[in-house]
Amino acid sequence: MAPPAEAGLINYLWPLLIVLLSAHLPGAPGLRAGHLGGAALGLAGVAALFAGRGGFEFAAGALPGYLAALAAAFVWAGYSVLSARVGAVPTGAVAGFCLATAALSFACHRAFEATVWPEGAVQWAAILALGLGPVGAAFYLWDIGVKRGDLRLLGVAAYAAPILSTLALVAGGHARPSPALGLACALIVLGAGVAVRASRRGLG
Repeated sequence: MAPPAEAGLINYLWPLLIVLLSAHLPGAPGLRAGHLGGAALGLAGVAALFAGRGGFEFAAGALPGYLAALAAAFVWAGYSVLSARVGAVPTGAVAGFCLATAALSFACHRAFEATVWPEGAVQWAAILALGLGPVGAAFYLWDIGVKRGDLRLLGVAAYAAPILSTLALVAGGHARPSPALGLACALIVLGAGVAVRASRRGLG
């Protein structure tokens, strides 16, 4: 429904939304300019990364896709901030969320998609690894982070996700290093540093 890079950039507004929404949590520390600046630098880093893959071209016909990406950003940011708000709920409850998501995904798959089974042990192993890591343990660790950590700092640090995935592709020989990747890394690291400094000042 929309070009992947443009939709991805819009979707990556969710870390900035987490930083903004976290200020409204009960008893939350004040939101400092450093948190907003760090989030803005992180978003600029993601933009540089995606622009390095071919630039941007926001087409009016892709508006439904852009709106879906924006809605996804609000959904994930809202889920994360609400999880922090209900810190007394045990992290084990994430298993129920995952089961509900799996059931809905299966229903949508049966309704809208054609089934394609993995071919060979490598593809099955890749699916298993995805289930254990990015679609498994990651949700538990994220829940622990939003409930016990600094949600503002976590939001800024989340901009590292697309960088880490790109670096993994480079390490695996599926992508080449580029000036855009270097700039993106520098901006995101700088943004995280600014946010860390702001959090330390807030504790002082």
